[in-house]
Formats: sequence, C-alpha cells, structure tokens
Amino acid sequence: MNTYSISPEKHITLKDVQHILESNAVLELSASAKKQIIACREYLDKKMASQTEPVYGINTGFGSLCNVIIPDDELEQLQTNLVMSHACGMGDEVPLEIVRIMLLLKIQSLSYGKSAVQLATVERLIDLYNYKIYPIVYQQGSLGASGDLSPLAHLTLPILGMGEVNYQGNKYPSAKVLKEVGIEPITLKSKEGLALLNGTQFMGAYGVWCLLKADRLNTLADLIGSVSLDAFDGRIEPFKDHIHLIRPHKGQLQTARAFRENLTGSEILVQHKVQVQDPYSFRCIPQVHGATKDATNYVNSVFETEINSVTDNPTVFPEEDEIISGGNFHGQPLALSLDFLAIAIAELGSISERRVYQLISGTRNLPAFLVAKPGLNSGFMIPQYTAASIVSQNKQLCTPASIDSIVSSNGQEDHVSMGANAATKCYKVIENVEKLMAIELLNASQAIEFRRPLKSSKKIEGLLTNFKKLIPFIKDDKVMYQELEASLQFVKTMTL
Repeated sequence: MNTYSISPEKHITLKDVQHILESNAVLELSASAKKQIIACREYLDKKMASQTEPVYGINTGFGSLCNVIIPDDELEQLQTNLVMSHACGMGDEVPLEIVRIMLLLKIQSLSYGKSAVQLATVERLIDLYNYKIYPIVYQQGSLGASGDLSPLAHLTLPILGMGEVNYQGNKYPSAKVLKEVGIEPITLKSKEGLALLNGTQFMGAYGVWCLLKADRLNTLADLIGSVSLDAFDGRIEPFKDHIHLIRPHKGQLQTARAFRENLTGSEILVQHKVQVQDPYSFRCIPQVHGATKDATNYVNSVFETEINSVTDNPTVFPEEDEIISGGNFHGQPLALSLDFLAIAIAELGSISERRVYQLISGTRNLPAFLVAKPGLNSGFMIPQYTAASIVSQNKQLCTPASIDSIVSSNGQEDHVSMGANAATKCYKVIENVEKLMAIELLNASQAIEFRRPLKSSKKIEGLLTNFKKLIPFIKDDKVMYQELEASLQFVKTMTL
C-alpha cells in the first residue's frame, strides 16, 4: 500500500499533494511528528496547571468574549461548544476533491507540534482521510480571518461523532459511519477546538486545487491556441525566440517556445501568407499566455509557503515557554493571491474567445461560421455566444474579494480577508476556462479541415485524430450542446 508520511521536517509541494491524491496514498505521521505533537500537548497541560493569568481560547471565551474566564471543569465543554456553534455553513457542498485536500492540509498544519492538540485528534483526522470518510462542508460561511471557522467546524464535527459525512458515495450521519468502521469519537481537551477551527485550510485547499488545474490550463491554452493559429493560417514570426529575448519575461519566452514546438513540421504554417500581421488574439499570445504563467508561478509560491505553515491561534512554543495569541489565521496572503490567479486564468479564456470569434468571421478563406451553406446553416455561430457569456461571467467573478471586509464579533475581528469567497470564485473561473478551451478546440478542429489537403504538425494532427473520433467534422446544423459537452470531457481528460 502506498503510504505518505507527514513530517514537520518535510517540505510538501503542490506536486506532492497531487501525487498523494492521484496515487490514493494513505497518510501516517512520522515519529518526529508524533513526538512534537505529544510534547506540545504535555507542555500546555503542565503550563495550565500552574497558570494564573487567562490565556485566550484555552480558559477564555472566543472573539469578543475573550475576557470571559471559563472555569477549569468546563474547559473541555468549551471546546465542544465551539465546534458545534461554529458549524454554520450554508450553500452548496464543498466538492469531495476539495474536502480531501482540506483534511490533508489540516493534518499537515497540526503536525508541527505548535497547536497543542492530542495525538489522538490528529490520528482521527488521518482516519477520516484513509477510510475515505469525507465530512460534509459548505461553501459559504468563512470570512477568511480567524481562519476558515465555519468550514473547518464542519470538517471537525465527524471526529466528535457529529455532523454528516460522505462515505462510499452516500451521505450519512457521521456517528453511523464511525461505528461501522470501528472508529471511536474523541473528546476534545482544552484549546483543541480552537486549533481545529482556526486555520486557512478551506482557502488553502481551494487554492491548491485551482493551482493544479491552472498548471494544466496553461499547457492546454498553448496547445489549443496552436491549433487555432494554424486553422487561422497565422504567422509564426511573433513566436520567434529573439523577439522575446529583448523582453525576457519568463512566461512569454516559455509560451513562444511551446508554440514553436507544437507547430514544428506544419505544412500550413510554412505556406505563403497574404496577411502582413495577425490580430492581437494570435500575435500577442506569448505576452498574454506568458503573463498568466508568471502570475500562476507567483501564486504557487504563496500557497507552498502556506501549506507548510502553522495557521491556528493561539500558537504554543514549548521551547520558548510562550503561548502567543497572534494572527497567522488571517487569509490576506491567500485572498490577494486567489484574486490574482482568478484574473490571470480568466485572461486565458478571454483571449480564447477572441480567437473563436476570428475563426468564425468568414475571413482567411474560411466560410462564415465554419459551415457550408451559411444562412441555411448557422454552423458555429452560437458556440461563440456561449463563450462570450462565459467570458462575461468570468469578468464578474474577477471582482476582487480581497478588497472587502466586514466587521464581526462585536468589533474584535474588525478586518477580515474574505479569502474564502476569493477561493470559491477562483474555482468557478477555473471551471469556466476549461469550458472556453473546449469551445475553442471544437471551432479550431472544424476550421482546420478547410485547410486540407495541407496538414498541421505531427503533434497537432495526432490531437485532432483523437478528437475527431469523438466529434467528426460537422457538415450541417445539428444539436450542438452535446458536441460542447463532449469537447469539454475530451479537454478534461486528454493526456498532455
């Protein structure tokens, strides 16, 4: 069985997360993680036995109730009450693929031994992951500061035998599933509820998923854009290396190189060109796609820092003999980055739609709307409408969430990141751009058939051969939504 050992000494990358998910690895704590978790918990117990001053969240209320002192005999109930009262999510359920990442990231964050949780608490979270018992979490409810309180409360409920879970494709009360698999619910000790609820793992999980998708979309956009360039009988000169070496943005150079490689050997590309230059949606692909790549790389660096961090509060430092109430749960780095990523990926879709518009425009010896007998046939007129609608929605979704803040908890939590909203918006943008890529490929595949008998490159002809098995050349009008969906599934599953 493939096992991934979570260790405080090990730097986890986004590629590691992808490998863990795709390989269905089971999780375990390393010996050093167990040692640090136990040591931190023991330190807190000893500290609180002699502590006379209040310590936030351990023997006080929460938020604006931080000055309310809780008696020792009620500290465990305090933590259970915290989890129950904060499970106030609404809206759509978080996709299970995101919940899996949330669990993984929460376990990772607790493994550093700075949160003073019981070892059993972390092991219960690992049990949920390994048994594929996925808590039902809701998309709405987090302000992205004090951590993702509501989503993480829903993530935590099942280890207490509360809430609901998805198990083997069905929704059940968590108590029923835990009993079935032989897992005992735990009783939280002091501070533990706060450690579980404070954190950025909702934003973090969405961001990781979006970045893994973004990496694929960056490659897809170059490949499908290459098909469109040949289908439009475009020029290769704007993709030559030396023009980009005098403006050497890394992503720009990378994009131009990808197009040259994708189109190597194309008969269409080397034929005589009548036009002196191409529209921006073709000529400026290196600059636009390249900027998105550079933005993606920046956001990747932010999230790799985050998923290797401790983000709950207060934070416990046994070596320094300190318990510090700080703000590592504040999602501002993630909120700004998620807004940035959404804008950057949306631009791949925006320029894609413009290429679709050019392909159906009846120029460059292509028939209007890429169909015989235009007029009788509308051909590919309306897929462009669909693309325009999706691009417009992306523009609306790209209004930054991070510029907003609403005061909560009687003014104690007076500046929040709204990073959770940035996360769910970015997720939707990513899904939309996948659809836009599918529409462009459908149009480009149709258009390139009008260049026959000339062939494109070996790489592109191989792609088109596989695509045509699914969606053959369209001669006359037909019901098109099925073609769009088939193209989307092809784009989602094709090997890059």
